[in-house]
Amino acid sequence: MLYYISNKSYWKTGLLGFTTFIIVISLIKFPDISFQSSLRGLTIWWEVVFPALLPFFILSEILMGLGVVHFMSVLLEPLMRPLFNVPGSGAFVMTMGFSSGYPISSKITTRLREQGLVTRSEGERLVAFTTTSDPLFMFGAIAVGFFYNPTLGVIIVIAHYLSAIIVGLLMRNHDVRSTNTPKSMKTKDMILLRALKAMHQARIKDRRPLGKLLGDAVTSSISTLALIGGFIILMSVLISILGALKITNLFVYIAAFVLSLVGFAPELATAFISGIFEVTIGSKEASISTEVTFLQKISIVSVILAWGGLSVHAQIAAILSATDIRYWPFFVSRIFHALIAGVLTLIIWKPSNYLLSHHAIPVFSYSQAPIEFKLWNYWVIMATMSLSILTFMLMISLLIYARQRFINRRFF
Repeated sequence: MLYYISNKSYWKTGLLGFTTFIIVISLIKFPDISFQSSLRGLTIWWEVVFPALLPFFILSEILMGLGVVHFMSVLLEPLMRPLFNVPGSGAFVMTMGFSSGYPISSKITTRLREQGLVTRSEGERLVAFTTTSDPLFMFGAIAVGFFYNPTLGVIIVIAHYLSAIIVGLLMRNHDVRSTNTPKSMKTKDMILLRALKAMHQARIKDRRPLGKLLGDAVTSSISTLALIGGFIILMSVLISILGALKITNLFVYIAAFVLSLVGFAPELATAFISGIFEVTIGSKEASISTEVTFLQKISIVSVILAWGGLSVHAQIAAILSATDIRYWPFFVSRIFHALIAGVLTLIIWKPSNYLLSHHAIPVFSYSQAPIEFKLWNYWVIMATMSLSILTFMLMISLLIYARQRFINRRFF
């Protein structure tokens, strides 16, 4: 048995070494392609990812340091525990993940794990369903930028988030035998008072002055974004190298065969394989595919968005490695999310077409008029969406809490 394990490790090490050697040789053989793809990845990171995510990364660190997450954990426990089998602090992860996009939810989850606010299993459940694309990317880049159709974003967003919630409901049974974080203690105090006490105790335990807290938040956020940038550049180069070596042609051939088996046009194979590696490239390829029905294009885009791309997978695997949270539950959940999102798109297509057909811009018409999204608008939209999600979840949680108190007083 030990010999088998050792022999397996040798093969794994040899394979990794050989693959790395091939990549290095390819970089030397195709220097222009490597440089241009690296520059393209750097541009995406510097002009889009870095300024878009930095404020939310810093804000999440500050909110955790001030104890606001502990405050929300108590208030939202009545909602999050029955639905997703995670503590109330998971609502903060869900809100930031849904509004800001990947990979921010994995970053916040690792911080919660480091502070003991979630167990390993709860962290795996959280990352599984809170890792989503952000709505502005789906509306701005895909619906407007690729398909020239703003209202098309409604279908994509509904399918994306609804399928994520379904994944969360499925993942609530993940590793159910493991120990969960204890539920908030039931006392005679009102839930708001208990939440304030939890926030105050967390702030006292943290003990960092405000200046130190701000400095740590900025340092941690920039470090994480640098890691993300490195993976974006690496994947950009890798995709270009695989294309130059014609390796992707084999993947495209296999994908075309699989797509034809499920009734999809083989012409979408290039978009599908590109989306396996990187979301933006795959979505763009799907939008320009010819001899393909519009419904199939949108379905493939939904699958690609839910999958997230290997670039995002690499980022999340690296972020999770700082804790004992495992990567494989996230990987499995991406497959489920992709399949459910694709099926939901097919299901809601006709009803959405009917409901949106009376809109000023018909949902299936094309408009070449560009729509500009400025970074300031992005921050405003994301902040508004975050507050809206939190407010809605808080209202539901308080209603559940009030109902439980009424039942307890009536029968006990």
